[in-house]
Amino acid sequence: MQTTPTERSATRRSAGARDEESHLALVRRARRMNRKLAVAFPHVYCELDFTTPLELTVATILSAQCTDVRVNMVTPALFARYPDAKAYAEADRTELEEFIRSTGFYRNKANSLIGLGQTLLERYDGEVPNKLADLVTLPGVGRKTANVVLGNAFDVPGITVDTHFGRLVRRWKWTDEEDAVKVEHAVGALIERKEWTLLSHRVIFHGRRVCHARKPACGVCVLAKDCPSYGLGPTDKTEAAALVKGPETEHLLALAGL
Repeated sequence: MQTTPTERSATRRSAGARDEESHLALVRRARRMNRKLAVAFPHVYCELDFTTPLELTVATILSAQCTDVRVNMVTPALFARYPDAKAYAEADRTELEEFIRSTGFYRNKANSLIGLGQTLLERYDGEVPNKLADLVTLPGVGRKTANVVLGNAFDVPGITVDTHFGRLVRRWKWTDEEDAVKVEHAVGALIERKEWTLLSHRVIFHGRRVCHARKPACGVCVLAKDCPSYGLGPTDKTEAAALVKGPETEHLLALAGL
């Protein structure tokens, strides 16, 4: 795929900035960007609906290759039909698959949910554990899901490296790593542990609303001064403003002086 002159220019600026930036300077820049994101998104939250650790675990499993909006449409009926680990463990597979069919990959997800219920009953008295080492042993639960559950159901700091998070921290030159676990550790070394869960939400919100994959809204981005990739998207404020999405749009544009 060919790059545009603007992209090549931004890449050259990024490479130069990265070569010259010390680790201390990177830490300071990353934390400054996190503070700016906190101003941009003062009320961040998990966009999956849940009331218990089990519900969040199930919803996060269903969110693989599926939007949070779609998952939230499916889970009210699902949670009512399967209120606890025992219900999932004893679920009729065909019936369960029909409940979750619209989330995609429903056969694999049904396997995970039935296995999740069985494992919780066998090892954890039917309750979702609150330790990373235990969570990642559950069917359908990888490190990303475990961190979502830890941070949002148990208030244990965790960094959730989803597609948006990995894309943005690489765009910001916080890390060059592609592997999610390595990204998690690299970013964890830059940001205070107590901030990890909120940082995850802020970055994901920013990726969904402002810093889009193909055409970021650079001209109205609160991170413009600290972003080595500034200029990948339109820098004109009016043009960039049209790209901003989500309920925070008015607030974000006001911060940009519009």
